[in-house]
Amino acid sequence: MNTLVVGAGALGGVITGRLLDAGAEVALATRDRASADQVLTGGVRITGVGGDVMVDVNRVAPLSDYTGQSFDLVLLATKAQAAIELAPKLVPLLAPGGTLLPIQNGGVPRHLADQVGEEYVLGGLSNLGATMIAHGVYEQRNAGHILIGELRGGNSERTTAVKQWLSQGISVRTTHNLRGSMWSKLLLNCSVTTIGAILGRTMREYVQLPLGRDVFEKTYSEALNVALALGEQPETMLVEPIPPPRTESGDTSQEYDGWFQQILENYGDTKPSMLQDFERGRSTEIEFINGYVVGLGKQNGMNVGFNEVIVAIVKAIVGGDSHPSADHLSAIIARAS
Repeated sequence: MNTLVVGAGALGGVITGRLLDAGAEVALATRDRASADQVLTGGVRITGVGGDVMVDVNRVAPLSDYTGQSFDLVLLATKAQAAIELAPKLVPLLAPGGTLLPIQNGGVPRHLADQVGEEYVLGGLSNLGATMIAHGVYEQRNAGHILIGELRGGNSERTTAVKQWLSQGISVRTTHNLRGSMWSKLLLNCSVTTIGAILGRTMREYVQLPLGRDVFEKTYSEALNVALALGEQPETMLVEPIPPPRTESGDTSQEYDGWFQQILENYGDTKPSMLQDFERGRSTEIEFINGYVVGLGKQNGMNVGFNEVIVAIVKAIVGGDSHPSADHLSAIIARAS
């Protein structure tokens, strides 16, 4: 498949580098000319889980330079808002029968399908944990995978074909229940990622703080309750999304603690991507993560106080009125309870 990866951040960079290292033909679209020139000069270097890679990238340019070209697969690895803005420009780049594969959080793939047509869009999400050190330089933090599937559910020939192609370089799985998988990822984004970002810590670090685990559990539980109330069926990914029951007294059970440890083992050491957004002065995806849960929860008359306070804190940090701090834990408990 003639492939264009749009976005040279952590996810796009790792996917591009590992595909090129496997011998696949891949073009990379960057945000601007300066970014493209840096990658063209220095190539892509990946360290960490999955093995070290250093490859040259011969086809790298701003997206506008690809006008008039044709691709079988356009993999969209940008932030949510950028994906929504770019999608109409990407459909003209698709060859007949070509596929647009957005890999974003929350309801972005569904939004894009409604925007440009479901026939073009194959849904995707990522469990790959990675950090961009500099343009073209990345560290992969876990042995995660890309999950793809049809938004309408079920299986398809294009899902199989895209999986086979991308599997040359990265781990890819397919699902007949993409909506459920998207909710499973969203549950972790709302808790592991966003809480870690506003505290300035990884999950493993913040759950050792007073109130840290309590805020995680209440935030996760709120989001899960919204999903279940909407009739969604969260799909098992690296971890079962629905935790085992607690004891009758409300204490954690041995099974529940084992579930919690699984989350720590798989996600506990990854630096939150939203924290990287704070550090670089970039916009966040909060409206598509905790904000998405808050909107749906309020529409259905549900209590989403923890997620709502977290959204407010993120907006305060982005606006310069606050900063990542462990002090937010007590504030969340006080304002959400």
